[in-house]
Amino acid sequence: MARDSKTSPLRDRADDGLLTLIGDVPDLVKNLIRAELDAVKKYAVQVAKHAGIGTVAVIVALFFLFWMIPALLAFFVILLDLWMPLWAASLIVVGIGLVLAVICLGYAWLLRFRKISKLESPGAAAKADAAIVKEFADEF
Repeated sequence: MARDSKTSPLRDRADDGLLTLIGDVPDLVKNLIRAELDAVKKYAVQVAKHAGIGTVAVIVALFFLFWMIPALLAFFVILLDLWMPLWAASLIVVGIGLVLAVICLGYAWLLRFRKISKLESPGAAAKADAAIVKEFADEF
């Protein structure tokens, strides 16, 4: 079965002349660019698909976690209600929640926000750099 040498991308180019080869360069570059763009589009579609599925999974997990917290708190109130009145059990669970919230906020304040205040601002860095350049320029 003979192949048409003009339509087959795998044709033998050994007998082609220099001008023929040079003339084929624009089509080859165009085909290469088109193939690369198609590969980028395919990659972007695959990334978007996987990212979308992952995002939906995270949203579903957060939805169930959001509704799990009140159920867990109700469980603790019911558990404590076995030993004390309902109002006292509820008050204890609310108090524990407030203490945990204060601890988390204190952690965020002490360990994270203090680090922000210790960072060097870009304005101060620019002033220091300008002073170094000025000092260097004054030497000459």
